[in-house]
Amino acid sequence: MLGRDLVAVLAAAGRPVTATTRRDLDITDPDAVRAAVDGHELVLNTAAWTDVDGAEQQEAAATRVNGTGAGYLAASCAATGARLVHVSTDYVFAGEATEPYPEDAPTAPVNAYGRSKLAGERAVLTRLPEHGYVVRTAWLYATHGHNFVRTVLRLATERPHLDIVDDQVGQPTWSYLLAGRLVELADAAVAGQAPAGIYHGTCTGQTSWYGLARAVFARSGLDPERIRPVDSGHFPRPARRPTYGVLGHQRWAAAGLAPLPHWQETLGAALAGRRSVTEVPPPAVLPG
Repeated sequence: MLGRDLVAVLAAAGRPVTATTRRDLDITDPDAVRAAVDGHELVLNTAAWTDVDGAEQQEAAATRVNGTGAGYLAASCAATGARLVHVSTDYVFAGEATEPYPEDAPTAPVNAYGRSKLAGERAVLTRLPEHGYVVRTAWLYATHGHNFVRTVLRLATERPHLDIVDDQVGQPTWSYLLAGRLVELADAAVAGQAPAGIYHGTCTGQTSWYGLARAVFARSGLDPERIRPVDSGHFPRPARRPTYGVLGHQRWAAAGLAPLPHWQETLGAALAGRRSVTEVPPPAVLPG
């Protein structure tokens, strides 16, 4: 999802980019990673094991991708002088806070996925103290790929009511908008204007999954009263989820960038088929 949007942003800007899929590059193979990085001044890593529940049963496999693989990328960048922008997650935190986590807040993941991603963060920052950038994100959605917003709209055509969790709070973030921000950060990094380290790449504001589902319905012309709130115990999962994943965005100022816009504003733009928050929506396609 994010990788596809990132390639689209780079292509729209006319940037030369080498895009690899899992079929093209195994990031757990150090020799393959070294060969892929060679000749590039910047690497943006959106490769990840994202199956949170699967990681609970296969933590070693998830850590090979999210931790060891990220370390191989960082080591290869260190050898060639390339900069690395690495995508991480709010799951590195315990999720028990009552106010947004700053970038330097203590980490304490509560599941295997979070531990694997934290291993990747540490590998990047250790091997690339001057040229490593970690961008934590959360609750990503897009008009393509597997994500909560698309699932809600699909289920709206299949069920009269949807039961949605209301005791997990986070920041819905439009994948395309985050892709644009990663490119902006990369540009600032290459220009020497952005200090290395951790940034939080989520939209501002906060809501629950229930609140997000209601907003999706309302902005899609559906009745939000069809959404019913339930607690997490209604949907038992193998991996424990943090209940509070709201991130602070103070460090963007150091890179000369503002935080991403409010999640409500960006959700409306995404559902309207725009490519940015300020873009005028495309004309409606009328049936012929």
